[in-house]
Amino acid sequence: MIKSILPVIVVAVAAVVLWYGLSALLGTTLLPRPDQVLGALGQSLFGWPLSSPRNLFYHAYVTAQEALLGLALALVLGGIIATLIVHVKVLDRSLMPWVIASQTIPVLAIAPMVVVVLGNLGFSGLAPKVAIAAYLAFFPIVVGLVKGMRAPEAIQFELLHTYCASEASIFSKLRLPASVAFLFPSLRVSAALAVMGAIVAELPTGAQAGLGARLLAGSYYGQSLMVWSTLLAASLLSAVILGAITLLEAGLRLRRGGRL
Repeated sequence: MIKSILPVIVVAVAAVVLWYGLSALLGTTLLPRPDQVLGALGQSLFGWPLSSPRNLFYHAYVTAQEALLGLALALVLGGIIATLIVHVKVLDRSLMPWVIASQTIPVLAIAPMVVVVLGNLGFSGLAPKVAIAAYLAFFPIVVGLVKGMRAPEAIQFELLHTYCASEASIFSKLRLPASVAFLFPSLRVSAALAVMGAIVAELPTGAQAGLGARLLAGSYYGQSLMVWSTLLAASLLSAVILGAITLLEAGLRLRRGGRL
């Protein structure tokens, strides 16, 4: 435990020291000190009722809702696409390259297009933000599930074939359990991408709530402390979601007879 935590603490202390040094060099107007950012974060979190739009908890809740819905949608779509790629060789050769190519399009370029298209179709508000979050999150899930479903060795497939197991049985008893070990690392990457996608999606939609809207307001009014405290809140939100996924993985591992 100490060996795993100590390097993280050392890096964190070094980052804080470097931050103080850069703040002294550039000036607190451009780069506020860490204590100033923490003070602004504390005021934003605890200065008003939690249900107030002026409270950072409110904005973090809005962004978390968008990110989690996008992650859930990415998990469903990614699971379907990965299953098709594994079982249909034609799709493996034709669909997988397009899945990879989809991630070469910058999200800042595609976000306004998604907002306009979905708006013309009658979907506004939460739908465009969820779609953009899912767009960023689905790629690691697809790659992880495809690799996991192909992870079992040939002798394991041959054993099930000797029992005349159907493709559905092979999928449920071999491919799907084998993919769990690859799914959770992919989910952790996708969760961070979903938070980033939700924040980016709030910018072109002119959202009144969410961490992206707060970032936009802080930059518009030149309030650097608001910007930095919101960035810190976004990092904490990602850490909370990643921690929840890690706890879920640990619980599933214990249920299956593994160890932490």
